[in-house]
Amino acid sequence: MISERKKIKVAFLTLGCKVNQYETDAMKEQFEHAGAEITDFQDVADVYIVNTCSVTNVADKKSRQMLHRAKKKNPDALVVAAGCYVQAAKEVLEKDAFVDLVVGNNKKKDIVTIVSNYMKDQKEETVIDIGQVHEFEEMGMSHIDGHTRAYIKVQDGCNQFCSYCIIPYARGRVRSRKPEDVVKEISLLVDQGIKEFVLTGIHLSSYGVDQDGIDLLYLIREIAAIRGVERIRLGSLEPGIITEEFIQAVTQIRQFCPHFHLSLQSACNETLKRMNRRYTIEEYKQRCELIRAHFDLPVITTDVIVGFPGETEEEFLTTKRNLEQLNLYEIHVFKYSRRKGTRADRMPDQVPEQEKHRRSNQLLDLTKAQKRAFEEHLIGQEEEVLLEEPVSVNGTTYFTGYTKNYVKIGVEGEGLGSNQIVRAKVLDYSDKDFLIAKRR
Repeated sequence: MISERKKIKVAFLTLGCKVNQYETDAMKEQFEHAGAEITDFQDVADVYIVNTCSVTNVADKKSRQMLHRAKKKNPDALVVAAGCYVQAAKEVLEKDAFVDLVVGNNKKKDIVTIVSNYMKDQKEETVIDIGQVHEFEEMGMSHIDGHTRAYIKVQDGCNQFCSYCIIPYARGRVRSRKPEDVVKEISLLVDQGIKEFVLTGIHLSSYGVDQDGIDLLYLIREIAAIRGVERIRLGSLEPGIITEEFIQAVTQIRQFCPHFHLSLQSACNETLKRMNRRYTIEEYKQRCELIRAHFDLPVITTDVIVGFPGETEEEFLTTKRNLEQLNLYEIHVFKYSRRKGTRADRMPDQVPEQEKHRRSNQLLDLTKAQKRAFEEHLIGQEEEVLLEEPVSVNGTTYFTGYTKNYVKIGVEGEGLGSNQIVRAKVLDYSDKDFLIAKRR
């Protein structure tokens, strides 16, 4: 038990990526097993845990704001900062009067013990040198509440050192989870009815580089062999993982979802070089062509940063032209945000905010048009949809969900419910963010 005096209330807030969300869910489960009551972050709690993000200076600021908000909500509460911002700025947070306790990455698995000991005035080392960590932090979950898909963390750390990114310093080097631990967790969740599993990590494509004889393809095959797994989806990938061997192999896996989020960041080689990205736009195009040669209407999405230091108008226009040619389903557009401690922060020719905004709007218009054009090809097609939740549109109830290639569909019909996989004919657009379909 955390406290012998009473059942304490613990509130969580997650900032940042899906890996952080997974770790928060795992920490929640640990506290539940210890007898704590999990409450909403907006409520008055005894302990507030903010799982922080540090990908940009803005993320740092947001992390501080949420920690301060927790202490103002209940000045007597124990406020805990956990995660990447702690790892990147331990000294700053230790001096913050609104923060009582800091817990770094790879200490989250010990969160209950750390909090319990703090309450007993027993101090311990709660932030370690993440660069010296070589073992995956095994946390794991035995249940997920209210979801049809489960995000499964299989990898941590990054060895790439892109010039704009602090994450290798906050997350350490690549560490892969043991396949048998992944299989065990997914098997438990399948027994609860979860049908879709999304493999996620800080640098997912590096899975297995620190272990002998395994890689991401090996793990996918192991998961596909688990009875009851209906869908396997991948998180963000590096272009280099897309080879003829990899693509041919996943086409043979029934549960594999043809949704590829291939990280790009820029479609201009000069900008890519300054970013320390390890591919060219020509290589990226080849990977997309390979995917499209083996799958019918695969969804390819990406991330693009505009206004990276030194990005001229000519470089931006090169990026825009190449993105037009790539014709991706969706581009997640980010305006470059400086991050102290990175090489990019010290680069000359920083782009003005107004110019970043202008370039961002151009790419947002482009991706909106390309997404619409892709979805037009689906009208009249029959698609398999994993249903999630009901939505009412103009008096009609639709159950929304996603196709295997991750297009959002609203299905109309009798007997529909969450976590069902149904086949439906796509009819048209709605005035919401999904296509309308009729159950077959």
